[in-house]
Amino acid sequence: MVSANNDFTYNSKIEGDVIVTKADAVVNWIRSHSMWPMPMGLACCAIELMASGAARHDISRFGAEVMRFSPRQSDVMIVSGTVTYKMATAVRRIYDQMAAPKWVIAMGACASSGGMYRSYSVLQGVDRIVPVDVYVSGCPPRPEALLDAIIKLQGKVAKEPALGKLFKA
Repeated sequence: MVSANNDFTYNSKIEGDVIVTKADAVVNWIRSHSMWPMPMGLACCAIELMASGAARHDISRFGAEVMRFSPRQSDVMIVSGTVTYKMATAVRRIYDQMAAPKWVIAMGACASSGGMYRSYSVLQGVDRIVPVDVYVSGCPPRPEALLDAIIKLQGKVAKEPALGKLFKA
């Protein structure tokens, strides 16, 4: 017997006690609700990043409260703050060490575009060295803006062809 209730997962249906859905939907649901961020706090935006883990904002609602300081255990890099050319090589190296699939959030005006720094030492956007999936505007952005970015990233992950990427990598 097929139920008319479609509230459980994307493109799924319930037949008795069995939920039938696509493998991509299951893999993407797991990935989007268990993101482990790699905090790349380089300046004042890192304070807002830390505040997002506090009880008031509670980043754990989105399954992203496990901040991992090892690139091999994380899948979302949150670059928060000013990236200098001296630090850019380290940021790229850490990104390369992260296991696939991996995503990047650029948090703040400095990480997104260099912000107010137009000097020889500041990278004018972290997207010049790593691919950015979500930009967070503001100087510094509020923790709610980071939570909104995580929600947007979850939406993006939910639409990716998971199994095709898995076998391609």
